[in-house]
Amino acid sequence: MKTDQLPVNEYSDFNATYIEAAGNVEMIEELEICLHDFIRFVQNIPMDKFDYRYAEGKWTIKDIIQHIIDTERIFAYRALRISRNDKTLLPGFEQNYYVDNTNANDRNIQDLLTEFSAVRQSTLLLFKSFSEKQLKRMGTASNAAISVRAIGFIIIGHQKHHQKVFQERYL
Repeated sequence: MKTDQLPVNEYSDFNATYIEAAGNVEMIEELEICLHDFIRFVQNIPMDKFDYRYAEGKWTIKDIIQHIIDTERIFAYRALRISRNDKTLLPGFEQNYYVDNTNANDRNIQDLLTEFSAVRQSTLLLFKSFSEKQLKRMGTASNAAISVRAIGFIIIGHQKHHQKVFQERYL
């Protein structure tokens, strides 16, 4: 399934931005491709840019990489629960609390990329394990209806969104 085949009632207006950022791609294939693209992209960033903030109070590139990792873990957890037909309403999360409480800027970039790769491999295995019925299953996260398959595309789009931010504001 490609992004343009995803019904709009399977995700919120807020997440439409990430669905669009994913592009018209096949989910499993793109989860793998954009993993490698992101690692190559980050490895080409000059070392002096990883701790750079383009304005006071803004996140560093290391902060954003940790944010991508944390967010993917949360979205994968949501996908797992919804796929297993857990009808519990899943709460939102405050991304700033997460960034404020990491040590991303004390870590080296290779460790962050290794963690990102491990999380993505786990996400890939999880999404490959889902049946078509599980992928279509709907739940509620952050007070909005969402499908498991929409979450997969959101993970892709979230990563691509931040990669674009790197290009526009950091490099």
